[in-house]
Amino acid sequence: MEAAGGDKPAFERLYLRHRGRVYGLCLRMCREPTEAEECAQEAFIQAWRKLHLFRGDSEFGTWLHRLTVNTVLQRMRRARRDQDRLTFLAEPDDNRANAEEADTAVATDDIEQALQTLPGGARSVVVLCGVYGYSHEEASAMLGIAVGTCKAQLHRARKLLAARLAA
Repeated sequence: MEAAGGDKPAFERLYLRHRGRVYGLCLRMCREPTEAEECAQEAFIQAWRKLHLFRGDSEFGTWLHRLTVNTVLQRMRRARRDQDRLTFLAEPDDNRANAEEADTAVATDDIEQALQTLPGGARSVVVLCGVYGYSHEEASAMLGIAVGTCKAQLHRARKLLAARLAA
C-alpha cells in the first residue's frame, strides 16, 4: 500500500473512497453533524498516523472502521459526555408495539431519526451490533462495558426504537 509509505496522493484516494462511510458511522454514534465531522476528521488523522500499523490481515475499510469506532469512543470519553448519554429512559409500556409486531415498512430516514433520539450508550450498542454486525463480545470490548450490559442496552434500545417507530 503506497499510502503507508507516506504517499499523500495515495492516502487522499483512500480518504475519498472511505469518507462517506466514516462520516456516516460517526454521525450515527455522535448524533450531531458538527461533532461527527470532527470525529471523522480525527479518525482520518489517526489513520494517517497509524497507517504503518495496518498489517493487511483484513480489508483497509475494516481496519479504518475499527479505528473510527475507537476514535469516536475516545472523544466521547474525553468529553465526559458518557454519563449523560448512558442514562436510560424508563421502560416503555407493555401496550406499545414492539419491532416484531410492526407490519408496515419504515423509511430509512425514520430509523435514522429514531436512532438519534436514543441515549448514547444504547445508540452505540445498536450501531455496533445492529447496524454493523459486531458480536456482543466485540461491542462490549470496544465500549468498555460488560457483555451483559451490552445485551441489556441492545434489548432496551430495540424496545425504544420500536416504540418511537410505532408512534
